[in-house]
Amino acid sequence: MERWRINLYTLWVTQVFSLMGFGFCIPFIPFYFQEMGVTNPTELNHFVGLAFAVPAATMAIAAPIWGIVSDRYGRKVMILRAMIAAALLLVLMGLVTSVWQFMILRALQGVFTGTITASMSFVSANTPEHKMSYALGLMTSSNFIGYSIGPFIGGILAEAVGYRFCFVLGGALMTIGFFMVAGLLKEDRNTYGHRIKIGQEGEAPKARLFTPFILAVLLSLLLQRIARSVFMPFVALYVQEQLGTVVGAATYTGFINGATGLATAVAALTITRLGDQRDKVRLALLLTAISLPVTLLMIPSPTLFFFACGFTVFFFLAGAAEPILTSAASEQTPASMRGALFGVLGTVGSIGAMVSPLIGSTISVGYGLKAILLVIPFFTGLQLLFLVRAKSKSKDNAVAPKGEFVMEDLHLHTYYSDGSLSPEE
Repeated sequence: MERWRINLYTLWVTQVFSLMGFGFCIPFIPFYFQEMGVTNPTELNHFVGLAFAVPAATMAIAAPIWGIVSDRYGRKVMILRAMIAAALLLVLMGLVTSVWQFMILRALQGVFTGTITASMSFVSANTPEHKMSYALGLMTSSNFIGYSIGPFIGGILAEAVGYRFCFVLGGALMTIGFFMVAGLLKEDRNTYGHRIKIGQEGEAPKARLFTPFILAVLLSLLLQRIARSVFMPFVALYVQEQLGTVVGAATYTGFINGATGLATAVAALTITRLGDQRDKVRLALLLTAISLPVTLLMIPSPTLFFFACGFTVFFFLAGAAEPILTSAASEQTPASMRGALFGVLGTVGSIGAMVSPLIGSTISVGYGLKAILLVIPFFTGLQLLFLVRAKSKSKDNAVAPKGEFVMEDLHLHTYYSDGSLSPEE
């Protein structure tokens, strides 16, 4: 089997473990806080919003730094750093005795973890260009398969043995993933370290990275992240409100989180394959346009089941669009700078994940949980506008400029402006 496939499948399995580890416990933070004595509804909403915003804020700062480090020293070490940090922090979260201790650990989580960004960066730099959408789609599926299985099992375990055990079990899964990456992942040394050479040649990496097309894609992904994330921290409280009791709410919450994760994984495994055959931005535009009426139908949800169905369909469509857009951005970025690109993508995602719970908590305190659903179609509509902008700026047949490194079947070549190989090749 080709090395890039071995790497891809290894990371797929470890990411399933990683997101299962988080899924065992993170969706149930509102119930964990209630167990620690936070029972006032207004106070609980504020703490829940803060618990999801804090790691996103710290990750927004740390992600581009780790991205630059990965371009210089390699992506494998970044994955190992993220996984061992996540394992330790999850175990510690299961041992806290106050909400503020938990908040400190969540802040550290944002700084030192980030298995998704690290793994995506590795795959983008070690995969042939013509397999990029497939590879990134497969990796996206691992994230959501893990995050669909995790809450499903975690909800049942939490009801049976408590929330603290779920955090410890999540840390154990992270540790298994760490050793798998350490033993099985092999990195092509030609895919990192070029930033030094580029700097010596007087190039301007930032000017090439932040093109109008990349900026439009980044803004589109930011808006999508807000739309997808704004209600997620409050699903548990929404379920509790609809049921009228906390008894059984963890199980229902696990089912809803599991369904949305599974739908996203299925989309990433199926629809994203079309991205290697068709115009990526146009496909993402179509998926987002279809999702807009779905988000509007979620608002008047008469039952919990109706809401769960609409929420799942929305995640299916959004889950297909995100890796397609990520692949489009990656293809128009030099392989030697993709760590930086994915660091920026991580920051964009973190900003969205930071802003969305704050928006949600503010709205829920003033107008109730259901009012948060109005935000989803608003930001989805804005995303459509930026996708139209990205479409106008996309380049279907870009030629690599002189001195730019391009990935082709896992070998880096230097191309001149007329498309010919350098004499060294």
